[in-house]
Amino acid sequence: MRILAIETSCDETAAAVVEKTGKYTGKILSNVINSQVEIHAQYGGVVPEVAARSHIEVILPVIEQSLHDAKCGWDDIDAIAVTKGPGLLGSLLIGVLTAKTLAIAKNKPLIGVNHIYAHGFAAFLTENVPEFPFLALTVSGGHTALSLYQADLSREVIGETLDDAAGEAFDKVAKLLGLPYPGGPAISDAAKLGDATKYRFPIANMGRESLDFSFSGLKTAVLRQVQEITGQNPGAIDAQKSYTLDQQVVADIAASFQKAVVDALVKNTVAANARFSPKSIVVGGGVACNSELRLRLHEKLPKAIFVPPQLCSDNAAMIGSLALQMAQNGMFVTPEDLRADSSLESI
Repeated sequence: MRILAIETSCDETAAAVVEKTGKYTGKILSNVINSQVEIHAQYGGVVPEVAARSHIEVILPVIEQSLHDAKCGWDDIDAIAVTKGPGLLGSLLIGVLTAKTLAIAKNKPLIGVNHIYAHGFAAFLTENVPEFPFLALTVSGGHTALSLYQADLSREVIGETLDDAAGEAFDKVAKLLGLPYPGGPAISDAAKLGDATKYRFPIANMGRESLDFSFSGLKTAVLRQVQEITGQNPGAIDAQKSYTLDQQVVADIAASFQKAVVDALVKNTVAANARFSPKSIVVGGGVACNSELRLRLHEKLPKAIFVPPQLCSDNAAMIGSLALQMAQNGMFVTPEDLRADSSLESI
């Protein structure tokens, strides 16, 4: 089986062709991503209306390129899969409407995919394939969650952020420090020259039994530290240009902040592994590219499977990977019934 997958949940316009190779495994025939990072960098974050317009402009060329790279025509495609949520509604609508139209025009079965579920299934496109049940730590710009996945594709969320996602916190703190968007890579680079013990930023105490996360207090603590250093009030996290921080101070704050985020992620993942004893652990999502997080988790959980960096950020191959499993279980949907859902919780 070959599936054409489409992903437009936020600011990446992506299409991929994936092919089934085993009961749970697949391989990537193509994986095309059109990034909007340069467009949104001037605003310091994603502007939903701008993102949606960009998707409209490039989605058909991206799909055509994906088919070309996979050396496939429409007769070689068995189904079309698309992200139906969660994400930015305007962005989701572009992908969903395109997929529905193509499914009707090309007479192809249609599969609607949950973007967050799919991050964990990116690992099934690699040589290091997880075993069910597996624990997934998904850390991205919009979501931070610990989930248990079963072979029937059911997912139990056992921990999630109650406010900011880890990636969102990285972006906002990067603005505060005068670092460029996206904040994750910028803070990671700055932290390499910093002292992670220079500032003691708090980890939210969610209760002994809780596996949930909270990063808003940490973000506020960094704001207060900058206020103390500069003697000025930056106001909102949206970067003000009324002060300049010494490069070493930026590096030290970045390293200390990164340490606090990683401490929280590692702590809860280790606790979840001890409590549920999954057969495998999968770490994915954009923030999973962070080298410090990978190092610390590998030290504590050597059996953890890290999704390759090229499959961590939003991409269509992971959508196709989960869609292969859904197709195997007959989880198709009619174009009339497929809807974009910005706060989707089900599969």
